[in-house]
Amino acid sequence: MNRSAPLLLCALMACGAPPKATTTTSSTSTEATSTMPEFHMLSATTIDGRPFSFEQLKGRKVIIVNTASECGYTPQYAQLQELYDAHKDKGLVVLGFPSNDFGGQEPGAEAEIAAFCSKNYGVTFPMMSKVRTTGAEQHPVYTWLTRRDRNGVLNAEVKWNFHKFLIDEQGVLQKELPSSVSPLDPVVLAWVEG
Repeated sequence: MNRSAPLLLCALMACGAPPKATTTTSSTSTEATSTMPEFHMLSATTIDGRPFSFEQLKGRKVIIVNTASECGYTPQYAQLQELYDAHKDKGLVVLGFPSNDFGGQEPGAEAEIAAFCSKNYGVTFPMMSKVRTTGAEQHPVYTWLTRRDRNGVLNAEVKWNFHKFLIDEQGVLQKELPSSVSPLDPVVLAWVEG
């Protein structure tokens, strides 16, 4: 076995370096048709096993982020919580979707993930059950987020943990942002406060 391969893999995993990604933004598309599934018709399951209808998100800005407990970006949980605390009374909802898709960095079960988030970051924003964000078993929420033929706005690729999607009060996908963009970045704050 090549002795440098494990070192390279370890170095990549330790720094949590995702593949290079660029920020993609879009304006509201007029191409959405009534045949496309609406954001507010989607649903998920909470981390404690309860159904979560996106209908309750009508009139609220939403940030959806795929999370992982063993990633270099895991400290973004604190920034997501800070953003949520500052703007939840103004209608912001942050939804965390744990996923083990990248680097095997979310190996735990839902109860372990919930305990980790609460103990280490004081997370109170809604956390969903663990999902696949890519591939053949991709969760329907992520299918909607990443396919223009579903969301009417853009195609996107989730490239690493803590990839963010910003959806407006009408359920229109506004932006997708790579892991490297902090939840407290001026781009995010301007969108939340705008």
